[in-house]
Amino acid sequence: MSQTEGARVFREAWIAGVHEHFPGEPKAGYVTPWDDTPQWEREAAGSVYEQVRQFIEISGGHASRLSCEQKSRFVATCWTAQMFKRFEDPKPSYVADWPDLPTWQQETDADIVEAIEKALTQRARSPVLARLGT
Repeated sequence: MSQTEGARVFREAWIAGVHEHFPGEPKAGYVTPWDDTPQWEREAAGSVYEQVRQFIEISGGHASRLSCEQKSRFVATCWTAQMFKRFEDPKPSYVADWPDLPTWQQETDADIVEAIEKALTQRARSPVLARLGT
């Protein structure tokens, strides 16, 4: 899977998690479709996808045994690093420490790891996709 495809998996998992966990009506920016997502955010999503993908692979597929909190902390930390990379003075909400994140965001971040695991597993199980290298 390319980094761009992975970034889309990340974004779609984020949107699904927001719809599932956000209390009430989320801000429009939280659920902006991929085609309308700013370029910096697409790139950040691709970078975090790649970090999660490598983390899953390095664990030999055992990242699924991590708790929701452990998964969520990993995604949040990777995202925070991207915000510092992309913004000289990022908004405090972009770089909040994990305990300071709202519960809905913590749960959504854990869902992202699980969505990437699922996408990687489906790709590995598909002989056609494996042969095509997609």
